[in-house]
Amino acid sequence: MATHQLVTADYVIIAIHFIITVGVGIWSTFRGNRGTSRGYFLAGRDMSWWLVGMSLYDSFTSSSFIGISGAAAANGIAVSCYEFTGLFCILLLTFVFVPIYIGAGVYTMPEYLKKRFGSQRLQVYLAVQSLILFAFTKLSAEIFAGAIIIKETMGWNLYVSVLILLAATALYTVIGGLAAVIYTDALQTVVLIVGAIILFIISMIDIGGYESMVDLYFQAKPNITVANTSCGIPDPNALHIFRPASDSNYPWTGIVFGVNILSAWYFCTDQVLVQRTLAAKNTIHAKGGGILAAYLKILPMFLMVWPGMISRALYKDTVGCADPTICEEVCGNPSGCSNIAYPKLVMNLMPDGLRGLMVAALLAALMCSLTSVFNSGSTLFTIDIWKRIRKNASDRELMIVGRLFVIIFVGFSIVWLPVVGKAQDGQLFNYLQSIASYMGPPVLACFILAIASTRINEKGAFWGLMTGLVLGVARMIADFALGSPVCGEEEYRPAIIANFHYLHYAAFLFATCLIVTVVVSLLTKPQDPEELVNLTWHTRNQKSHRRNQVKDFTLTEKDTSAVLQEKHSDHHQDKNDVTVTVDVKTVETPITSQSIGKRILYFICGITGNKEEQLTQEEQDKIDRKLANLATKEDPFWRRVLNVNVVICMGVGTFFIAYFY
Repeated sequence: MATHQLVTADYVIIAIHFIITVGVGIWSTFRGNRGTSRGYFLAGRDMSWWLVGMSLYDSFTSSSFIGISGAAAANGIAVSCYEFTGLFCILLLTFVFVPIYIGAGVYTMPEYLKKRFGSQRLQVYLAVQSLILFAFTKLSAEIFAGAIIIKETMGWNLYVSVLILLAATALYTVIGGLAAVIYTDALQTVVLIVGAIILFIISMIDIGGYESMVDLYFQAKPNITVANTSCGIPDPNALHIFRPASDSNYPWTGIVFGVNILSAWYFCTDQVLVQRTLAAKNTIHAKGGGILAAYLKILPMFLMVWPGMISRALYKDTVGCADPTICEEVCGNPSGCSNIAYPKLVMNLMPDGLRGLMVAALLAALMCSLTSVFNSGSTLFTIDIWKRIRKNASDRELMIVGRLFVIIFVGFSIVWLPVVGKAQDGQLFNYLQSIASYMGPPVLACFILAIASTRINEKGAFWGLMTGLVLGVARMIADFALGSPVCGEEEYRPAIIANFHYLHYAAFLFATCLIVTVVVSLLTKPQDPEELVNLTWHTRNQKSHRRNQVKDFTLTEKDTSAVLQEKHSDHHQDKNDVTVTVDVKTVETPITSQSIGKRILYFICGITGNKEEQLTQEEQDKIDRKLANLATKEDPFWRRVLNVNVVICMGVGTFFIAYFY
């Protein structure tokens, strides 16, 4: 079947969607105080539950459409295990981790480790590791997937197309910060769901329904195969999530232990995901957003997995090619062409106009992912690294540095494009999926123990992370250096690499780091209980003041202004008090004396003519205590509503896992 081309109607829809997306991004910049660190990095902590949920739902990214559909085309429904475990881990994030994060008043995950253990080395280590993972996993994966989408749907020049997308996403990310990211994420999620549902319905009608899809999938053996091998033959366990422990792709032991660890690491400690929940108005809105995102986690089985299998059934000689020579001709990847499963379906089945809508949706997914990486990377660098270099940096300086880092990240993306473009053997994208198994488990072990136990100290956390780093990097280097055999090629890797699945290695790494962290902590001096107030599960509701408490910018402007008004009305001022700067909306002094160019620069950087107000130490402590109460105070009625929905949501997730086991 010949692939259709985009027509004028398709390009019009793509252009309209592109303009609307950029417009929403720019419009959202005026809805919050983007001229403060809290406004720029955490959207003023004023996001409603539905915005948090739509933004938190991470599955609708370009790499997910390409990766999940491609994996389903190659191996069946087992890839859905990542989505179903994600359902439970989102609830774990919003009901267990987020109340502690919000109560601690943190912007980033490394900042939490700094407050929990009082250790700058833990903060800097996790920040640097996160930025490296952002660059070489999230950014690389999205650009790789975007390259496939552009190549398969439009045939445009890769570099020009991605440069335009990068420029557009950077524009509203630099100006608007997290608020722009969240609002555009919500828009993109709606477009993606609508487009994916339309394609799902059309593809199911075209193939003749579910039973026909199953029959044709198992018959989808390419006409040209590699002799004396099983390459290109559909997996007989394609309709099962849990498979034998010896399965090379999805062993049940790896799914039960490894996948759950990776999902918990991703949802509960990854800056990109957690930052959205920290932008919620309070824990009620954070939990409500988590429940919405968890319900949406059911959709990928129908909107990505089944379409991927349908694509394999309809295009067995291209999507399901087995011979390396044929695959090289089809998609430039001798290892296989399952990555083109979803774009192939879009171009062949969607009618004119709707085809453009779906392409726009896929490009929207790419833009969503890029904005998330840009903003979270900017937050990590500014809060956890720059503030270590410039300890007395003003709020205005942080705003400028954060925006400049986004531009630097865009520059890195441009430099990285040729590397991704040359990775036509597909090994880069495949390895990106396993990198999390080597770098994530130690971080999850550290956070779980930090939150669950007051006995865990800084030395235990540090050596647990270092042990995980050595073991994880050693395995990752071995994987990159040795590669993997293509279809028909004999296994040449050592048994410890070939037979030790990366999901099993993730479980081993997690358990090892847990043991090291606990043992070292028990052998060393415990942390002072007064330093743990509001920082662990057992101390989350303590009302006493935390010793050496880092001042948190967590009150709304209304609350801070109230303290300022109280200060001015009492005419109280003690020059001996230590003062700290807080984010407040004060009287604005117009910058009329500046040139037009400088005014534009100030607008981009969120700089106004505001005069910064300062509070005494006593007043700041009052703000901190008030904020902790406001952010974590929950209405009993809505708490019950959320708890009921959690039970229902977990029941739905359990049903689907049991049904497709």
